[in-house]
Amino acid sequence: MFTDNGEHRLCLIAGLAIANHAFGLSEVSCLNTKPLPSQRRALDWLNFFLADVRDGLGPYLAIYLLAVHHWQPAEIGLVMSLAGITALLAQTPAGALIDSTKAKRAVVVAAALLVTGSCLLLPWLSSFAAVAITQAVGALAGSVFAPAIAAISLGISGPKAFTRRVGRNETFNHAGNACSALLAGGLAYLFGPVVVFYLMAFMTVASIVAVAQLDAAAIDHQLARGLDHGPGGDDHPAGLKLLLHNRTLLVFAVCCALFHLANAAMLPLVSQKLSQIDLRLATPLTSACIVAAQLVMVPMALLVGAKAEHWGRKPFLLAGFLILPLRGVLYMVSDNPFWLVGVQLLDGIGAGIFGALFPIVVKDLTEGTGRFNVSLGALTTVFGVGAALSPGIAGLVVQNAGYDTAFLTLAAIAGAAFILVLVALPETLPGASPSPSSTPKPKPAGH
Repeated sequence: MFTDNGEHRLCLIAGLAIANHAFGLSEVSCLNTKPLPSQRRALDWLNFFLADVRDGLGPYLAIYLLAVHHWQPAEIGLVMSLAGITALLAQTPAGALIDSTKAKRAVVVAAALLVTGSCLLLPWLSSFAAVAITQAVGALAGSVFAPAIAAISLGISGPKAFTRRVGRNETFNHAGNACSALLAGGLAYLFGPVVVFYLMAFMTVASIVAVAQLDAAAIDHQLARGLDHGPGGDDHPAGLKLLLHNRTLLVFAVCCALFHLANAAMLPLVSQKLSQIDLRLATPLTSACIVAAQLVMVPMALLVGAKAEHWGRKPFLLAGFLILPLRGVLYMVSDNPFWLVGVQLLDGIGAGIFGALFPIVVKDLTEGTGRFNVSLGALTTVFGVGAALSPGIAGLVVQNAGYDTAFLTLAAIAGAAFILVLVALPETLPGASPSPSSTPKPKPAGH
């Protein structure tokens, strides 16, 4: 059923070759100009359709394993943690790959095919080892999406328009999540939870079509990796040690890790509670939770994109981090399905703000270094540690002390993250008061 590592590499190479041939995805650097409306629309639709692909099955995996295979919560948490660990180990190399390659669109296509393929195998698998392997493969492929989309966006829009572009990316990403969740909920109610696998396959095909609409010549690969463009720019990226000495970047990494340690397990735990209340309604109600949050994330992403250049980054970060402990506590108030769906609306504020600001803050702290994508991958690795550990820890707490104790534990972790942002993270908006912990912008070679 599964190939060895050498065959996996051959499949990936073959996929890239097919994508290059079929869609003309070979890319060359170009001089960045104002993106054409067609390129902006292509990025919009790519974010919309890729929303259902980039995270794999997400919380639906917990429902599927619980309802179809009758797994224990600890087993579900462990397989999700193993996939998360695989993803986090791949994040930094994925960022480095995106920094160095000019075939960014081909990488997105190959990754989307691998993620979807790994999920489509699940209806024929039941053993822990087989499920863990498929999810690990999907997580490995999915690690390239975040740096690839960020790099393509920066390479097309340039740094000055990047904040607004990221806000637009997140808006269409959340709209795509909401749309796919609505479809998944309705179709799962009619045909069972397995239908979400085939919905993902459709979204993958649509994502590939959207990628093909992006013009290779519209991407400035020098800007895409965070290097300055023009006569004063430096074509050589800074050494990685420069980033390790950036204390603000390191503090932000710890904040991100704590945020995801608290956040990643919340929706899967809610899904499991819904499964115990009414198994037939579990998938539709989980879809309702996702839709509720995503609908709130849309205006949050738009707000960040429109106002983060004027109000700064930190006020938004404080608001996003404050919502998370409040949400964890409110899940303990009632087991009523409508209450749980209502509380999930708060996720739209916290995660909506965080998702939009994350690449913007990394861009702020790495601008001019040429290490934007590898830094994005490295920080994703750090907060991925939290996201990977979260389901496993929460599953063990549930099994030994119940769901309320698990939610309270996650809320306490989230409270610690908020305090750290409040007291230790400075404003990163360019032009704001400089922080002594910030990394100085490297000078061009020869200076």
